[in-house]
Amino acid sequence: MTSPRDIAPASPASARGRGHPAEVFFAFLRLGLTSFGGPVAHLGYFRSEFVQRRGWLDDRSFSDLVALCQFLPGPASSQVGMALGLSRAGWLGCLSAWLGFTMPSAIAMILFAHGIQQWAGLAAGGAVQGLKVAAVAVVAQAVWGMARSLCPDRTRAGLALFAALLTLALPTALGQVAAIVLSGVVGWLVLKLPPQPTVAQAGFRVPRAAGAAALALFFLLLFGLPLLSGLVGGRLAGQIEGVYRAGALVFGGGHVVLPLLQATVVPAGMVGNPEFLAGYGAAQAVPGPLFTFAAYLGAVSAGPVGGWAGGLLFLAVIFLPAFLLVVGALPFWDSLRQHGAIQSALAGVNAGVVGVLLSALYDPVWTSAIHTRADFGIGLAAFGLLVYARVSPVIVVLLCAAAGLAIPG
Repeated sequence: MTSPRDIAPASPASARGRGHPAEVFFAFLRLGLTSFGGPVAHLGYFRSEFVQRRGWLDDRSFSDLVALCQFLPGPASSQVGMALGLSRAGWLGCLSAWLGFTMPSAIAMILFAHGIQQWAGLAAGGAVQGLKVAAVAVVAQAVWGMARSLCPDRTRAGLALFAALLTLALPTALGQVAAIVLSGVVGWLVLKLPPQPTVAQAGFRVPRAAGAAALALFFLLLFGLPLLSGLVGGRLAGQIEGVYRAGALVFGGGHVVLPLLQATVVPAGMVGNPEFLAGYGAAQAVPGPLFTFAAYLGAVSAGPVGGWAGGLLFLAVIFLPAFLLVVGALPFWDSLRQHGAIQSALAGVNAGVVGVLLSALYDPVWTSAIHTRADFGIGLAAFGLLVYARVSPVIVVLLCAAAGLAIPG
């Protein structure tokens, strides 16, 4: 007798495009409430849920989708989720997947911002100092891991050091963009990488016209928002432009959003460095994508928009480039990945962002969090737990907060 467990999941061809947005929303909501561990862990949860358990697509299609989203700027796991929702239930499915996966952590971060604002002493308390020290360890771990995988040779290691020195000399958004662009140009000219092998189309059914329109809108906003901000003036226009730029230029992992957002919100006076790093530390302790840190920044902002409205605004703005890029790239992915020059430029960009993140590890992360020997000791212990003991970041963040409370300032 056949049990329900013996029934094979639906084939990708039969499963794709036959779902309902509500089904997609609740599937991703469960993951949004439980997916700790960062983007690599998120992709593992996605494969278990949508390839093995639900059979929405096969392993080969899933692997190719992951390759696409790692190729693009933006939060890779969120982009994979958007594409899965699009495949399952169309455009509303794409929105439902993003909402389900993103909103639990976004709501938690907005509530944390509310607490920081309501209790003035909280930002200066020992627990928040512990969160800032935890951010040092988390960023150091990101630099360590990214350097090992993205800078495997002298050329890319040199690019990373060049980008770090450039962003230390020019600690502005312009310096960060210049470091990323120059690293990509050098990678294109110097690095010689083979094209990726051809694989079967994932079949997400995005028309080429829609993809081209999405890419055109992405670049229009990327280059048009700075012009609009200069013409209109005002803090809100500058903040929207900076948050969109941060979402558009994040190569190599969600941690790279840290220096890009810091250059937007801290010099403008909308968020102080202590509050910025406290929120970044807290973001390590919630499930879902790290990009929801933007919701905290919008909510804790000094204006002109703050609270829930600011949090939701910044959340939508920082994820908009990710949506436009994944929708725009899906129809053209198979031909794009064959160009070795594109692969070489991307490898240069990835090396450059390691340098940008290394620079941010010193300023503002280290300079704002490490003030005493106790701070250094907590950070060093946290780094060891993350890198060598492989303890969950959630546990490490909680331990740092507890240590911050226990050790006198």
